[in-house]
Formats: sequence, structure tokens, C-alpha cells
Amino acid sequence: MKFRFVWIGKTKDKNWKALQEEYLKRLSHFVKCEIVEIRDSAKHETSEIEGKRILEMLNPKTFAVLLDVAGKPISSHQLSAKIENWQDSATKEFTFIIGGYEGASKEIRERADYLLSLSFLTFTHEMARVVLLEQLYRGYSILKGFPYQK
Repeated sequence: MKFRFVWIGKTKDKNWKALQEEYLKRLSHFVKCEIVEIRDSAKHETSEIEGKRILEMLNPKTFAVLLDVAGKPISSHQLSAKIENWQDSATKEFTFIIGGYEGASKEIRERADYLLSLSFLTFTHEMARVVLLEQLYRGYSILKGFPYQK
């Protein structure tokens, strides 16, 4: 199984970057991971143009998880159960998508197999990346019975 992370822009703040790398390293002990960073949109570009760039990066058979404000909010234990179900499925790749500052395009929402909300709160993109990676790592920690989740 493989987790791909597709998001707009690079993590520029060194502190968020360090946390991102730390949780990616931890998560990589459980599952193969890959990050695909798509260039930031120009001011004149719409979310539809950005969405097309994202769609070009998606493998046709991937299970696409879109982080979205309208997504389903779930607990860490529920996410852990999802991970367990994903492991038991025949799907080989799961792609987590974080769109741009305007949100995801209609095409991305239609392509997504699952809409996930990290919180009712709004996070910066850099923060959302770290929270996503940390929660996936926490989910695996719960599955494996590691003390981290406590």
C-alpha cells in the first residue's frame, strides 16, 4: 500500500517543514509515502485550472481522499479504523489532496472517493499538511498499539 500526498505549493516555513518531514519519516515506517507538490497558482488562475493540474497528477486507480471543509469530520480512532479497512482492501494507492487557498475545484470534488475534514477550524495549508501526516501516523500507532496515541 502507498500513500501519496498531492498539495499546492511548497512548505516554506522551516518549522512546519521540519514537522512535516518528521511525521512523514514516522509514517514511512508503516506505509510507503510520496509527496507531490504542485506549483502555486498565479493570481489570474482559477481553482479549475489548479484542479486540472491536480487531476493530471492522479493515477487513474488511486483512491482519492480530498481534505475539504465540507468533508466528514472523524476522530483519530475512526481514522485508524479507516486505515485498517484500506489495508484490507485491494486498493494499492491512496492519494490525499489538499487544494489551493480557494478550495478544490468541482472536478476534484467529483473525482474524490472520500471527503475528509480535519477540523471545524480553518488551518493554513502548511498546518493542514502537518496535521494530516500526524493523524495518519497516530492512526497507525493506534492500530499497532504503540503508546504514542495516549
